[in-house]
Amino acid sequence: MFKSIAPTKTCLVSAFAALCLFSGVTQSHAIQVYKTIGSFGEVKYSQYPPPNAKNIEVLEFRSDGRQADAGQYPGKTDPNQQPAAPSAEDQRVAQLEARIQEQEANANAQRCQSLRNNLTNLNVGGRIYEMDASGNRKYLDSREIELKRERVQQAINQYCAS
Repeated sequence: MFKSIAPTKTCLVSAFAALCLFSGVTQSHAIQVYKTIGSFGEVKYSQYPPPNAKNIEVLEFRSDGRQADAGQYPGKTDPNQQPAAPSAEDQRVAQLEARIQEQEANANAQRCQSLRNNLTNLNVGGRIYEMDASGNRKYLDSREIELKRERVQQAINQYCAS
């Protein structure tokens, strides 16, 4: 008796999986999920609208499982609708990102200027030294100067766009 039930369950599961796959083939079909907050603050999701619930949020998912936005499906957009203004939080995030990019650009410009100054000093000639860990001068020979010059030029080529 158990052996005759197992193939039936397998067939039902396969048929259900195939039905789920074929039902979501077209892009125009969205899956709606209802999101609510329970009485104890827990988040609940359901495929049916809960009775007598407040603060219901309807989420739409595409057949590939990604969340759908209004306007991705036919008949879901209003041609006269104006784009929504960014929220205060979005504006604040955009300002912070712009400030970070500006700071990074300034730091990069300073690094480039320092690299160019180092290359100029290496090209001038004369005795060039580096300070070691104990604060003593270590003078570079011509081979070491040439290696430094190549490394600085590579860094300029990589990091300085001009």
